[in-house]
Amino acid sequence: MNVHEWVEAYGRAWREKDGDAVVALFTEDAEYRSSPFREPSLGSEGIRAYWARATSTQENADVRMGTPIAAGDKVAVEWWAIMRDEGEEITLPGCLLLRFAPDGRCAALREYWNVEPGRHEPHSGWGV
Repeated sequence: MNVHEWVEAYGRAWREKDGDAVVALFTEDAEYRSSPFREPSLGSEGIRAYWARATSTQENADVRMGTPIAAGDKVAVEWWAIMRDEGEEITLPGCLLLRFAPDGRCAALREYWNVEPGRHEPHSGWGV
């Protein structure tokens, strides 16, 4: 799996709330840091548990993934999500910083994101 395929699979897993699909994208001992202020989710079971919690209140997630920028085993990619979360429409743009293992799975993920009430489309030039 190349970086572009990985990014598309991640977006698809999010849209489909598919914990098995997202866990398959990571090494068994991966670190998933969803916020700089939270402890990381560790390993397959930690990622599965985080994913179940994070997506449990989301409905109709329109997740768009930008074009990844790669340098060696590191990748940065923007994402833009519009959804209902806990019954309210929100826009959630963010960025993933990824480190890949030699087998093409992600060994470490850090994400940074913002949330804004309502529906907001990406700005011109987003994700390129």
